[in-house]
Amino acid sequence: MPLIRIPQVVELDALPRFDGLHLDLIITPETPEAFSQAKEELLGWPQVGFDTESKPTFKVGEVSTGPHLIQFASPEKAYLFKVGSDGCSEAVSAVLQSDRVLKVGFGLSTDRSRLRSRLGIEMRYFIDLGTTLRYQGKKGQVGLRGAVAAALGSRVSKSRSVSTSNWSNRSLTDAQRLYAANDAYAALMVFLALSGDDEGVFEDRIVAGMQLKR
Repeated sequence: MPLIRIPQVVELDALPRFDGLHLDLIITPETPEAFSQAKEELLGWPQVGFDTESKPTFKVGEVSTGPHLIQFASPEKAYLFKVGSDGCSEAVSAVLQSDRVLKVGFGLSTDRSRLRSRLGIEMRYFIDLGTTLRYQGKKGQVGLRGAVAAALGSRVSKSRSVSTSNWSNRSLTDAQRLYAANDAYAALMVFLALSGDDEGVFEDRIVAGMQLKR
């Protein structure tokens, strides 16, 4: 399958900050009705950004119990689904197994494995930009920060203290909500910027079935 080559931006700190979604556009459903509404809104888009967050593990041999949070983003809003909430699993399954909505993300191998082992959900119709994008003249996968720099000309700020925070908490901080939502949103914006009006640019990299890489 062909790879998509992008330029590597070296001076990331010189770029303007990525203008992501603000808190008023980040939705966290709490009831089955709210999850159902979020699901219907997401199913109305041709592509959505996708990511998950899990409570970090720090001890040798400790097994993750994640995902604890599942994020989706449309061009207008982000949705944070807290795993274990009433109505969450049904809504997540409907979106991830839809053949009408393309799920876009980075580094999806671990996300897929955890979704399968914990929730019994195997994702369909998705693209992993991490395995699709390469820098011009270089090997190795491209991460979210590098892709945003090349495709959008902006800088994503990644806080280690937030990324390694406890995502299993019942209530998330504003910093957690912004971090999680904009990971999914930024992935979608990269895809839309690189594909323009022609999703066929990525056609050969889209995974339609449910096979997991072992």
